[in-house]
Amino acid sequence: MKVLGIGNAIVDVICKVEDKFITQNNLIKSTMKLVDETEFKKLLSTLKIEETVSGGSVANSIVGLSQLGDDVGFIGKVCDDDLGKKYENGLKKENVSFFYSKKKEKIPTGTCLILITPDSERTMVTFLGTAGKINENDIDTSAVKNSNILFLEGYLWDEGEPKKAFEKAINNSNRVAMSLSDLFCVERHKPHFLEIVKNKLDITFANEQEIMSLIDAKKFDDVINFAKEINKLIVITRGEKGAIAISKNEIQECSAKKNLRIIDLTGAGDLFAGGFLHGIINKKSLKESLETGTEMSSKVIQIIGARLKK
Repeated sequence: MKVLGIGNAIVDVICKVEDKFITQNNLIKSTMKLVDETEFKKLLSTLKIEETVSGGSVANSIVGLSQLGDDVGFIGKVCDDDLGKKYENGLKKENVSFFYSKKKEKIPTGTCLILITPDSERTMVTFLGTAGKINENDIDTSAVKNSNILFLEGYLWDEGEPKKAFEKAINNSNRVAMSLSDLFCVERHKPHFLEIVKNKLDITFANEQEIMSLIDAKKFDDVINFAKEINKLIVITRGEKGAIAISKNEIQECSAKKNLRIIDLTGAGDLFAGGFLHGIINKKSLKESLETGTEMSSKVIQIIGARLKK
């Protein structure tokens, strides 16, 4: 297997809203907020659902890799309930091997409300459900050992059981990549993330805000110097400025695609990471890998949701 992803197994519920919905509900545009089941249901009760799809950041990347023809798998915790079944079937339809045996849990399968405002930005409200309860017993070590690259998401990292699951996976892996996921995630776990990036990861994916926050950078040059110092591959998306990959003394850039009809930015970073990893596992250059990532992300932002249609 080329890439095994481990992440939050979450069903995405996509809704279009006006800007005032974001402010009235004390949400911050373009970020992700964790809520309990009651608050989640209250928000959802007033909305019209556009689409429901198996989601989760790393799962989206893994599906992108499968669509590019790579042999991939995923581990994520779901409950044996209606959404859990939908989730598993959604992955299987995309030729992704699912290395998790679902069972009845006290807590239901996780869901994420993706709110798309008229400017195409997406704001997420997540009820993690059982996804956030992943523990080391949920990690299939043989699947980890049999994959070329293990791909993790920062969203999953949390003190206690998820952290143990993370460590067990990393300790059994051949190569490890991780996405920093979200600015709030970075700020909540900064010392831990910094230690992981410096000492555990081979490849780090981040956007400009996330990586600058992680190292308390004043300017982007600080990020380049940091990447060179730690001698790891760091891949950064920079919105309209495109993307950059820094590995040892090699720096490659790829500009963003122009004149796109942007509908929804959900999944842009996920599909970029999927495309980039496709390049790496197929022995492409950094430049070619950045180009595949950019191609994938530019396609997904022109449709609703984080999955490209076949």
